[in-house]
Amino acid sequence: MASLIAAILIIVGGGIVRVTGSGLGCPDWPTCIDGSLGPTAEMGWHGIIEFGNRLLTGALCAIVGWVIIAARLQRDQAPEVTRWAWMQFWLVVLNAVIGGITVWVKLNPYVVAAHFLAATLLLTTAAITWDKTQNLDQPPFPAASSRSINLGNALLAATAVLVIVGTAVTGTGPHAGDSADVPRMPFSWVGVTAIHSMVALGSMVLAVLLLVVARRASETALARKTTMYLVAFLAQGLIGVIQVFTHLPETMVVLHLVGSALVWVGAIRVCLASRGDKKLDPVRQVSSVVP
Repeated sequence: MASLIAAILIIVGGGIVRVTGSGLGCPDWPTCIDGSLGPTAEMGWHGIIEFGNRLLTGALCAIVGWVIIAARLQRDQAPEVTRWAWMQFWLVVLNAVIGGITVWVKLNPYVVAAHFLAATLLLTTAAITWDKTQNLDQPPFPAASSRSINLGNALLAATAVLVIVGTAVTGTGPHAGDSADVPRMPFSWVGVTAIHSMVALGSMVLAVLLLVVARRASETALARKTTMYLVAFLAQGLIGVIQVFTHLPETMVVLHLVGSALVWVGAIRVCLASRGDKKLDPVRQVSSVVP
């Protein structure tokens, strides 16, 4: 849970850097400025905000290391948890490197989008690791019907497209990440926002259809997680509508980032619930039988 929360905070921290115009608060990487690891007094709040966001990566490394050690020390080994925790670690490294490149290229919008998607990949591994740990002490449960599995996969794919198109909305929007003349993506903001909205509508239709199918098939766990996805999705949609009609205020943009993280985690958990629990490895199966 701690690593999942930290992965969400990485996304939110990047959003705060962007809406406050602090993306070049530390104009170099891995140091903040030539000859100084941290910000100097002359950099002001922008330097502090950007450097604070970098410190979050160090905190996340410590948390993920804790997850790896805890998984390795279990009496009944859970190799799936360990593997996904290691994937988190390497994605933290990747995210830090792309963050450094983002600074070097002066907030190129395509690299900024890649930085966000790398953070979303990190969130993906954190969500899967967390979901796996929830099932360690639970009896295995069967996969859902093939129709539910297909709908779960489609919902995950649609949500992924929604997240990717969202980076284009950001890349054409007003919050470039710095007060300097940062280039933007050469698309119509109204056009990409309309596409984003249509993909969102399609995702919601898929979620509602999956909920109906899961309830009719008495797939309780899947129906519950699909309901949670829909709650997060509708809240996220409301925030999106409000931010458009209020001309993208900074607070609403950050809240929309929180919502995007929660919706993505929800889509992952729905997909995993549809596939069932194929229980973990022979060592755990034997230990559950032998007193």
